[in-house]
Amino acid sequence: MKIIQTDIEGLLIIEPKVIGDERGYFFESFNQLAFAELYRDIQFVQDNEAFSRYGVVRGLHYQLAPKAQSKLVRVVLGEVLDVVVDIRPNSKTFGQHFSIRLSAKNKKQLFVPQGMAHGYAVLSEDSIFCYKCDNYYDPSLEHGIDLNDKELNIDWGIPKDQMIISAKDLSQASFKEHKRFQ
Repeated sequence: MKIIQTDIEGLLIIEPKVIGDERGYFFESFNQLAFAELYRDIQFVQDNEAFSRYGVVRGLHYQLAPKAQSKLVRVVLGEVLDVVVDIRPNSKTFGQHFSIRLSAKNKKQLFVPQGMAHGYAVLSEDSIFCYKCDNYYDPSLEHGIDLNDKELNIDWGIPKDQMIISAKDLSQASFKEHKRFQ
């Protein structure tokens, strides 16, 4: 496994070692000992999977302490544009966002540490998005940021008239309003 640090501290691109031959391929999608050796120890407690079609945009979601979540995300079918916003108030990259294409083909993963808002847009006809969390989901601590916030100015890679967004995600607070939760 290869770990690449992004410009946002703690936000990591993970490239697994893929072994392929005429039968197909094999790779470890996660190895706790290797991750601890290369970065830090972590214990994931929940795995989630979401199926979506082209144009679906989910996010930008996060949970407040004491149930803030780190996530290890990957795509097992299709392709998404994965987007992370640093919402840690004392971070030198507070308010900055990072995006990467994750796909079944490139097999890249993204480790999203606690203190980040996260979302993704489906770029392929269909997608299956999987992620591990180091804390359990708690709806009472869930928050979100408007994914079309003008201050963040995120390019989701999908024309606005083709975006499929839940009512919940359409009603999220602006980034400026979000700052009051910190």
